[in-house]
Amino acid sequence: MTKARAFTILTRATSSPSKPSTFTSSPLPPSTSSRKSPSKSVDLGGENLTFYAGTCYLGGSVAGAAAGVISGVKSFEYGDTTKLKINRILNSSGHTGRSLGCRIGAAGLIYAGIESGVVAYTDRDDVWTSVVAGLGTGAVFRAARGVRSAAVAGALGGMVAGGVVAGKQVLKRYAHI
Repeated sequence: MTKARAFTILTRATSSPSKPSTFTSSPLPPSTSSRKSPSKSVDLGGENLTFYAGTCYLGGSVAGAAAGVISGVKSFEYGDTTKLKINRILNSSGHTGRSLGCRIGAAGLIYAGIESGVVAYTDRDDVWTSVVAGLGTGAVFRAARGVRSAAVAGALGGMVAGGVVAGKQVLKRYAHI
C-alpha cells in the first residue's frame, strides 16, 4: 500500500462523516472568520491614548515655542549682537515649548486614560463620558495643589470637555465635516 493511499484511509477513518476531509499543508491555525465574534469588543483605548497625548504634546510644544519666541524677543538688551539675539530666541522657545508641551501632553494622557476607564466601566461612549473624563483630568492634574484647586480645575475641565464635545456636535450637524 502506498503512503498516499494509507493517508486517505486514515483521514476518512478519523474525520466525521458529515464533513468532507481536506488536507492542507499550511502551518497556520484554522481561519477564525467562521467563528462567532463576541458581541462586545474590548478596546483599552490605545488609539485614543496615542492620539490625545500626541496631539496635546504637539499643540503644547508649538504654542510654547511661539510664546518662547515672544519672550525671547522681549529679553533683548541694547548692544546684543545678532548671534546673541538668535540664541536668546532659540533658548527661550525651546524651553517654553518643551515645558508647555509636557504639561499639556500629560493632561491629554490623563484624559485618555480616564475616558477609556469610564467607557470600559459604563460600556457607553457619549457626551457625559467626555465630561466625566474632563472633570477627572482637571482634578488629577491639580490634585497636588490642594482640594480647592483640584475641585476648581475639575469643574473647569468638565466644562471645557463638554464645550468641545458640544462644539464638535454642532460642527458635524451644520458644517458637515
